[in-house]
Amino acid sequence: MKFCVLVCFLSGLLSVVRGEMYTSLLNVKQAVRVERKLIDYLRTYIDHELDRLEDIKRFYAKVSDLHTELYKGPAVTMANPLVAFTLIKRLHSEWLNVVYSNEALENLQALRSSYEEEEADLPNLEDLQGAAKGLMRLQDVYALQVSSLVRGRFQRVTNGESVDVYMPAVSVQLSGDDCFLVGKVAYEQEDYYHSVQWLEESARLFRGAGEEWSPENEGTLEDALDHLAFSHFKTGNVSYALSLSQELLHHNPMNGRVLQNVKKYEKLLVAAGPPRGTGLTRPSSSFLRTRDTYERLCRTRGSQRRHFANPQLFCDYFTNNNPALILMPAKREVVSLQPYVVLYHDFVTDTEAEDIKSLAQPGLRRSVVAAGEKQATADYRISKSAWLKGSAQSIVGKLDQRISLLTGLNVKHPYGEYLQVVNYGIGGHYEPHFDHATSPSSPVFKLKTGNRVATFMIYLSPVEAGGSTAFIYANFSVPVVEKAAIFWWNLHRNGEGNDDTLHAGCPVLIGDKWVANKWIHEYGQEFQHRCSLNPQE
Repeated sequence: MKFCVLVCFLSGLLSVVRGEMYTSLLNVKQAVRVERKLIDYLRTYIDHELDRLEDIKRFYAKVSDLHTELYKGPAVTMANPLVAFTLIKRLHSEWLNVVYSNEALENLQALRSSYEEEEADLPNLEDLQGAAKGLMRLQDVYALQVSSLVRGRFQRVTNGESVDVYMPAVSVQLSGDDCFLVGKVAYEQEDYYHSVQWLEESARLFRGAGEEWSPENEGTLEDALDHLAFSHFKTGNVSYALSLSQELLHHNPMNGRVLQNVKKYEKLLVAAGPPRGTGLTRPSSSFLRTRDTYERLCRTRGSQRRHFANPQLFCDYFTNNNPALILMPAKREVVSLQPYVVLYHDFVTDTEAEDIKSLAQPGLRRSVVAAGEKQATADYRISKSAWLKGSAQSIVGKLDQRISLLTGLNVKHPYGEYLQVVNYGIGGHYEPHFDHATSPSSPVFKLKTGNRVATFMIYLSPVEAGGSTAFIYANFSVPVVEKAAIFWWNLHRNGEGNDDTLHAGCPVLIGDKWVANKWIHEYGQEFQHRCSLNPQE
């Protein structure tokens, strides 16, 4: 009971904290340090409780010995006033002090006080939901089996067999309660496609554990069966909903609501005849038209450009006819001609990448997207970002100079936006979008320097799996290449947006993805990136 009180108290604290931890892996890593502190606090609490229990055991042993040795003797024992006095004293005060001791409450209060010191750095319900959605996103985009995720594996079915998408060096298996919470998040969004799959695993694991109960769990087998039965009912599988409800009644035969559901399901089955389940259907998407292509590119990288088959796609040492690059030319790889996409290998050093990340960390905030004339957070972009200004002598200023040398463009503010550093979260992604503004009311025009003519994105960290940049209409994707930078033109020379630059940041499967974006605007490039004589270009 005391543990339940503690959990309820801690849950109340969690709801106070604003939930954005899941949007940045940096914050998730910081949470590890917080839990280490909590472990120390819990160890102290356990030590104090063990000391308290030792005192109780000592009292128990003392009293038990008296009843074993002294009070079983002749009746004359009670005639001894010392024996009688100690008995009365024990029953009057010693038992009272033991039974009503405040020591347990004081130990618990000390643990709570220590916990409160860390509450500002703890996740809340939004973080839990965001992390669960991240798992479901990875499940969908990479076609992962829920049953394999539960075992700590990343597998998909290919030609009827389970194939490893990636073998992580370190992993964990999920518990029945873990799966229940993921399924519950989907259930509460009326996303029964995902709730069925995760709650099935939850029920299986709870069944396997028998009647064993863990005090830290939120869910039980009864909870899983309850949510799973209704999820199947909502997908049209009434017969299985009935079967699960009957199983639930075996554990809780007096549950009136479930009894009513059983009667309802039985009537529906009689009226409908043979079962006709509609099956599981994925929830609709705001970008359903390109979802299949997007996910295929994230999984397979699409129709990759074959450099040996097209001489216009090549690798070289690039100077851009600039004397500053003669002694140290850039390693250029032309990835695509339409849209024009170039990869510059080893654009930054390890030290520069770490310096940029360190500078950005204090300013990281939830990434936003254009929402009319304003900006807002959105589920289709899960990351945190910071904007870095730089002088000519700073690391940011030096990167600006390097970008200008390679592109020949004027990247000084306001002709180029400040450097945006982004850290992706759990299943972090950015669904298909254009970097250039597609509406006259877009916040992009607030600089009053025109639209975003070009994008220069630097990969500041390696990613073990996932995280590719997918160009949807052009049908190819570029994997994360550590310390490289990718460049493309967003606009045609006539100022019109290039539809082939519709792109997405694929969800990060394994790894900590950091990028730095430099968006360059039209104004200031009049002599660097001239208009063509052909108005159609």
